[in-house]
Amino acid sequence: MQLFETFQQRDVKFRNRIAVSPMCEYSSDDGFANDWHLVHLGSRAVGGAGTVLTEAIAITPEGRISPADLGIWKDDHIDYLARIVRFLKQHSAVAGTQLAHAGFKASMPVPWKHGPAVPESEGGWRPVYSSTNRAFAEGYVTPQRLDKAGIDRVVACFAQAAQRTLAAGFELIEIHAAHGYLMHQFLSPITNDRTDEYGGSFENRTRALRQVVEAVRKVWPERLPLWVRISAHDWVDGGWTIDDSVALVRELKKLGVDLIDCSSGGISPKARIPVASGYQVPFAERIRREAGIATGAVGMIIAPEQAEQIIANGQADVVLLARELLRDPYWPLHAAKDLGVDVDWPVQYARAKR
Repeated sequence: MQLFETFQQRDVKFRNRIAVSPMCEYSSDDGFANDWHLVHLGSRAVGGAGTVLTEAIAITPEGRISPADLGIWKDDHIDYLARIVRFLKQHSAVAGTQLAHAGFKASMPVPWKHGPAVPESEGGWRPVYSSTNRAFAEGYVTPQRLDKAGIDRVVACFAQAAQRTLAAGFELIEIHAAHGYLMHQFLSPITNDRTDEYGGSFENRTRALRQVVEAVRKVWPERLPLWVRISAHDWVDGGWTIDDSVALVRELKKLGVDLIDCSSGGISPKARIPVASGYQVPFAERIRREAGIATGAVGMIIAPEQAEQIIANGQADVVLLARELLRDPYWPLHAAKDLGVDVDWPVQYARAKR
């Protein structure tokens, strides 16, 4: 079964094609990881995932989605993240993190506390980094548009975060350029109304992301892989399209990107997304075929047979699971059993293997 075949990118060997998709846990204080993250991420490594990605980890305090997000904007964040990395590696998972900046979708409450943006009096802030000065939707803060100096600072902060990621021992970085967050805001005509070198043409709208990739790749060792998550389609008329994605990915590949994590949507509350089982897999398949790069498929992948078919049919090189791994941290072990594949269980759990 190809889902459980090993594969290699640069000097990193992955034990299977199953990855834990970045999932915000909203459980941090001042960006610090803690025991919740150790147990949450560690249990997925014990459960057999080949790759374990942290949630979106903010490169600046203002880049957090909420005040409870993980962060990597200061050296003090490194120590506990390193503890998590050590545990993941002890259980044969590749440890990765997703570097992110929320842009105009920042300073929001945690999901279980519904309401408008978090005010400064309660630990919130005005999003000062965005490609547009329009709010995402009602209840969001109107951001301050980035100037050139601000863009340069964001690029530098991504590179600094990558250096801290390396210091913590991670072996994989994914740059978040999807779901309406900052890098996606530059890409999409829906949100990018700039008239300078970062707006207008396709080349200009992709400039900020290309600069981030270049800056990260300069400090991220050649021996380690670099992934990028994109929204392959905006699902809004006049927005970013799959054709745009293929063209972008061809450029990112030249800059040293090794895999594209293919999601979609998030740029506009007006989007009408046809959510269904495997609805985003065709994006991964087309980008893989036309851009000649490894891809990850994500979104409503639940059944082991479905995941196996995606890999076996050449639609993607990796499947990234989110909600299903929240429901069952040991999904990879159970999937192996369902598919008739013999995989090693942790010795502490071996007596439960049947």
